[in-house]
Amino acid sequence: MPLESDLYAPVKALLEGQGYVVKGEVRGCDVVGVRGEESPVIVELKRVFGLGLVMQGVDRLALSDRVYLAVGQWPKQMKNVKKLCRRLGLGLLVVAHERADVVLDPQPYKPRANKRKAGRLLGEHRRRVGDPNLGGSAMRAPLMTAYRQEALRCAALLASNGPMAPKAMRAAANVPNVAKILQHDHYGWFERVERGVYTLTPRGRSGLEEFSVRTPST
Repeated sequence: MPLESDLYAPVKALLEGQGYVVKGEVRGCDVVGVRGEESPVIVELKRVFGLGLVMQGVDRLALSDRVYLAVGQWPKQMKNVKKLCRRLGLGLLVVAHERADVVLDPQPYKPRANKRKAGRLLGEHRRRVGDPNLGGSAMRAPLMTAYRQEALRCAALLASNGPMAPKAMRAAANVPNVAKILQHDHYGWFERVERGVYTLTPRGRSGLEEFSVRTPST
């Protein structure tokens, strides 16, 4: 893996090929290129992509809107790295085999709203009863989603009343999409005993016990 200083010559050659006058270590900036009256191009060099390099780049944005991060190897998660750089308005260079290649030019970030995902987010928030999940604990235990809460209400109803039809359950369990939950049976909790009639499986009873502490009473 090259030293940070080994990245300088290829980056300088790239910028000089575009008509910039390039100098190194100018007021704390690894590389500064100037061309006429344009804003200077600032490049920060690091062997690998990391938080320290990103923080340097963000700091340099106070000096110019044309800031690049240059690394000596291709980042493993290039898609996410490019997304991060775009959001911060930073460019990205990769130096390999004594050559610097432009992966991304710095541009002002203009987020594109995803109304479909935003609608799902708000729908999940609205349907979920109470606040059953501890923020930051997603990897420790199964999340209590609105769908799981609705499935639990269906399971509790069947546990109390025995086999029932979806129509009878819809109002009693306050689950508008009860038919889909029973038919899809995502958790393996429900079983059809006859046409239009469902009962609770042993796995469903185990699910009720597992999530009973995290299940709101309403």
